[in-house]
Amino acid sequence: MAELVITEKPSVARSIADALGVHEKHDGYLQGHGMVISWCIGHLVASAVPEDYDPKYKIWRYEDLPIFPEEWKYKVIAQSGKQFVTLKKLIAYIHEANTEKRKADLFSKVRSGEVRILMGSTQKMGAGTNVQDRLIALHDLDCPWRPGDLEQRAGRIVRQGNQNPDVFIYRYVTEGTFDGYLWQTVENKQKFISQIMSSKSPVRSCEDIDETALSYAEIKALCAGDPRIKEKMDLDVDVARLRLMKSDHQTKQYRLEDQILKKLPEEIDRATQVIAAFDKDIATLEAHPLPEEDFIGMRSGETVITDKEEAGNLILESCKKSSRGEVIPIGEYRGFDLSVQYDLFNNRFQMMLKGALTHRVDAGTDARGNIQRLDNTLANMPQRLEDTKARLENTRNQLASAKAELGKPFPQEEELKTKSARLAMLDAELNLDRSAAQPAKDKNKEEPDR
Repeated sequence: MAELVITEKPSVARSIADALGVHEKHDGYLQGHGMVISWCIGHLVASAVPEDYDPKYKIWRYEDLPIFPEEWKYKVIAQSGKQFVTLKKLIAYIHEANTEKRKADLFSKVRSGEVRILMGSTQKMGAGTNVQDRLIALHDLDCPWRPGDLEQRAGRIVRQGNQNPDVFIYRYVTEGTFDGYLWQTVENKQKFISQIMSSKSPVRSCEDIDETALSYAEIKALCAGDPRIKEKMDLDVDVARLRLMKSDHQTKQYRLEDQILKKLPEEIDRATQVIAAFDKDIATLEAHPLPEEDFIGMRSGETVITDKEEAGNLILESCKKSSRGEVIPIGEYRGFDLSVQYDLFNNRFQMMLKGALTHRVDAGTDARGNIQRLDNTLANMPQRLEDTKARLENTRNQLASAKAELGKPFPQEEELKTKSARLAMLDAELNLDRSAAQPAKDKNKEEPDR
């Protein structure tokens, strides 16, 4: 989509066109190198004269004055009419498309590039305005009241279907005006929304920004371009950031205290007990080693089963009895009590070898395979012991680090105090303290008798 340049008069347009090498002439504009350069002829539109409202105003009478129309009218200047029509084809105002058919026709012209500038409000050009095909730039002429309105505006151009790999978004702010306050208000609203949506902020409260009111002094300072307003806005951001950091620091200190007093010692005690239990079970396992070829056997009651296939089938038969989740004892295998249970939550059968610890392994459908699974679980016990020892060492290191960090002060405390004091001073100077702005009652003044 070509860039559109509109100048005040034809001579300026020709000078710009010559400088840019744009020489392709059309009726009312020049085109070339991806640019369209057009012009006004001074003013294209003027205010309507009184007689355009009512013919009687062609001759003024004293009793008709003053003349205040209910709606102001404008008209195209006769000598500029042709150029006005040319520019009107290039520029459209969405509010004039007041029917669905007109809106569809307008959107089609924008997508094709016939209309090069489309203007309108956020409400009229929000959701449903699918004209992104050739859009190259978006211009926000004002600051809306809601962050969502900015997202709606940007969503018209930053979306799938746009043929341009890069687009530009311009936002206009007038220095020394109310614009700064409006943008800060939208920023604060978006921060609050982001905190709620992301749950990343530890803040527990937020003031209702929609109810924020300005004192007369602040409005006056904004209009006058008072540099203290800019300083106050910067300090508001810095102090809020530092308070958030301090709150996060305090939360971490509370968490460290909880870890030192409860969580980490409990983990150390639990790991120590598990290690001692592993040592006992490994000793039991070493006392019942596997023979090189023959099956070591399985005890079930008073019976010793020496056939591997038969022992595996006994496990499968026991699984059928555990369909409701109860534990079904089978007997003893390699010094450990053997039982099976149906895991209702995970929908599977488990074999359990109980010694000082309970070692669980999923049961399969193959008789011999289940015996092999039991042996593999027991053989893996030394590695599990080493993993537990490593976790214990890591937990002890965490405890030492936590003790070293506990009690450390907030590193930016002095910066927070300095900036908070300066912010309070600016509030006082700018009369932003709402409570101080309330008129005080004269306590010495007597109330009249009623």
